[in-house]
Amino acid sequence: MTIVSGFSKLNRAQRIKYLVEHSKLNEDDGIGFGEFDAAGLEDQQVLSDMTENYLGNFPVPMGVVTNLVLNGVIISVPFVTEESSVVAAASKAAKFWASRGGFRAVVLSTIKKGQVHFTWNGKPETISALFPAIREKLILSVTDLTAKMRKRGGGITEIHLLNKTLELTDYYQIDVSFETAEAMGANFINSCLETFASVLRNIPELNSGEQKVEIILSILSNYTPDCRVKCHVECPVEDLAGWNKNLTGKAFAVKFKQAADIANLDASRAVTHNKGIFNGIDAVLVATGNDWRAASSSAHAYASREGRYKSLTWIDSSDQIFRYELELPLAIGTVGGITHIHPGVKRAMAMMNDPDARQLMMIAAASGLASNFSAVASLITTGIQEGHMRMHLTNILSQLNASQAEREYAVSHFQRNAISYAAVGDLIAQIRKEP
Repeated sequence: MTIVSGFSKLNRAQRIKYLVEHSKLNEDDGIGFGEFDAAGLEDQQVLSDMTENYLGNFPVPMGVVTNLVLNGVIISVPFVTEESSVVAAASKAAKFWASRGGFRAVVLSTIKKGQVHFTWNGKPETISALFPAIREKLILSVTDLTAKMRKRGGGITEIHLLNKTLELTDYYQIDVSFETAEAMGANFINSCLETFASVLRNIPELNSGEQKVEIILSILSNYTPDCRVKCHVECPVEDLAGWNKNLTGKAFAVKFKQAADIANLDASRAVTHNKGIFNGIDAVLVATGNDWRAASSSAHAYASREGRYKSLTWIDSSDQIFRYELELPLAIGTVGGITHIHPGVKRAMAMMNDPDARQLMMIAAASGLASNFSAVASLITTGIQEGHMRMHLTNILSQLNASQAEREYAVSHFQRNAISYAAVGDLIAQIRKEP
């Protein structure tokens, strides 16, 4: 094995050539990296500038969930996902609830957090007494950084000193709360925190004699329990009869509540239950250029906030009314990052009539609840595989290089037969043997 140096300084063609020479990629593979280049030179430049060691574009399909009624408004929601059943499931739930009042959502709060983690070897009571004056210096140090954010209604909302010395020797935090308005805010928050760290290193009262501030790290937190959204659906129990012809509304409600209760009792089920929520949320966040990894991490931490991992949903199902609710942290934005430069993101935002950050939080939450509702409803009725494999049939046929005629025959055949990779493979092989 040879360690490569200066790879990032190579141009795109040189990087691809190196990989063809040092891996199992062949020359056709190398040419294939240009297969999905953007049609316009400007868009292609934007895409290539988004990553280090750029090779090519990796397209993921964008579908659309129609008929999603949110707070009385019909929205077409872009879903970027490679799993067709996710789009189909969310669309089915959206249409089902459209005639039953739709989805109702509200943003509870939009505060994000960050910390300066440091050690100080003086007396805790000393730094506590000094902190009011330190706080003023910290705020003053970022006046220029926060100016534009304050004009948009954001900025720093709180600064606290947290004494963690009982947990780790000499360890403290400067815990800072931020309102970032329409922005995701990561760069803004980190810039403020790093400025605070520099100020702490240079405060004479903390850095004299043997006393010294040692900065460990300064970084935003992706755990955002104070940036939360709540979404619910509600209808008379008898209206649930429309989902499955074999269950009455009451029978559906009873089974659905049992499934939801299990997700609150059992971590194994809760993880999959919550993943069903993020099937929808992640598809929207990818489409809108938001950090889906941060959102997922925050939500899973929130699901564990009471000491064990639980569902992010809550259900109330009486004899008369069925109510299903989702509440989770969701720190996203519509300004910054790639939101105004990625051509696909710009189209996705326009499709939703350019929502602001709060509106996008609610759209994403409704998409998550739609995805989860559809998944649970399928599990308690037909089972998840029937619909999933039916949607997956086209992928299997693509893997088998099926012709158009073979595809049409297979689709017709599997409308009345169980689908599996083996069954599809056997059918295509049989077709090809016959005249």
